Amino acid sequence: MKEPLTIAKALADASRLKSLFCLREGELCLCQIVILLGLAPATVSKHMAILYQAGLVETRKSGRWVYYRLPKASSPCARGALSWIARSLPKGKTQIVDEKKLRKVRGTPQVALCRYYQTLAHNLLKSAKT
Repeated sequence: MKEPLTIAKALADASRLKSLFCLREGELCLCQIVILLGLAPATVSKHMAILYQAGLVETRKSGRWVYYRLPKASSPCARGALSWIARSLPKGKTQIVDEKKLRKVRGTPQVALCRYYQTLAHNLLKSAKT
């Protein structure tokens, strides 16, 4: 009973659903997901940890980057949930915008995205101090 509840709770958030949608075409680093969701890195990390604990994503670390992808092998419950999400996501205006944003992020060198994120974070910290 614990696994279905954990999965249901993990799916009960629009940002986590959007993350799963973005991962359907392959892995993304945390910086890419931060830009796609437009949320703070700590918030995105928490969302991804919840998805990981539910068995809905896998992770790997390479240097300073953390990558997330849909699991290659998962429990029947997690596979069923991912299949249901893939079939159930609406094909509306929001998804078209998300797909364009995803293509742009995937087409941008990762180093440039991380540099952009670092500049953004620096500016946020600087404005918070004043």
